[in-house]
Amino acid sequence: MLLSRRILHSAAVAVLLVLLLSCGSAHDSDEYFVLVSANLQVSYWKTAGSGFSNAAAQMKVRSDFTGPQNYDPKAERDALDQAVQKKATGILLGVTDPALLKDSIDKAVAAGVPVITIDSDAPSSKRLFFIGTNNYQAGFTGGQRLAQELKGKGNVVVFTMPDQSNLQDRLRGYKDALARTPEIKITRVVDIQGDPRIAFDTATQIVGKERDKVNAFVCLEAQSGKEVASVLNSYHVTGKVVIAMDTDQETLDWIKKGVIAATIAQKPYTMAFVGMQMLDNLYHHKPSSLDKDWSKDSFAPIPSLVDTGSDLIDKSNVESFIQAGKNMASAPK
Repeated sequence: MLLSRRILHSAAVAVLLVLLLSCGSAHDSDEYFVLVSANLQVSYWKTAGSGFSNAAAQMKVRSDFTGPQNYDPKAERDALDQAVQKKATGILLGVTDPALLKDSIDKAVAAGVPVITIDSDAPSSKRLFFIGTNNYQAGFTGGQRLAQELKGKGNVVVFTMPDQSNLQDRLRGYKDALARTPEIKITRVVDIQGDPRIAFDTATQIVGKERDKVNAFVCLEAQSGKEVASVLNSYHVTGKVVIAMDTDQETLDWIKKGVIAATIAQKPYTMAFVGMQMLDNLYHHKPSSLDKDWSKDSFAPIPSLVDTGSDLIDKSNVESFIQAGKNMASAPK
């Protein structure tokens, strides 16, 4: 009897150890996650790539950071299709053109590959959910600061890419904020088509021919703010308000110099880090269906969106923001 009890006890301990070990090694060699970026050369996406790879490294799973070398929606679609062909376990996607990418997203999900969008959404596709900034609120915050800088009156030129839903939401936020100051008017909306040279050339044209007709420049994406600031500085133009987007080093430098009044800081590192974790969770705890609109289910196992927040950076807090970035970069991974 005593021997039987010892055998049973040893068996129970062995089972417990197996369970503990399996919990401690929940990740396996079959896991392969991919972040498909909108533009690998933009520092915003490099920051997102760091968040993605750091999360993957912590979980000891394979990952890839891929996408076009410039703004090229068709090349991004090809990168997405290739990730599916390589049997990715899950995909994070920074959407450039929702209409163009929709079929590829839907095919990925139909093949059993969960797709989560970050930064910009493709809501009409079968992506599971969106992680990123509340872009309407980011635009509204920028609009409030713009109205303050202009003291309630002036003409504004906006630089954007109109096909992207996140930039549409930002512009809507700006317009709603400016509705309270009817003497501030958006007189021109410029499509930069993913090419910062268009922002540079347009700003140069305005400075040369329409300087007195434009009081402010609003940049709804990361590339145009520093281009506008460079033109204003080169031509020694003062008294113009520039509200930028995102926090590459050049933009921050122009804030320190007083050429850019403020920028809206998103959290691409957080988007990709959290996205990697959520893809991994979907791998280990698959929902009953990937091909379902979970946003309409009150008891859904996944969210419909994850708001990673945003901040306004100006001269008052730019140095502390830069220092926080340095501290994060030097922290042990």
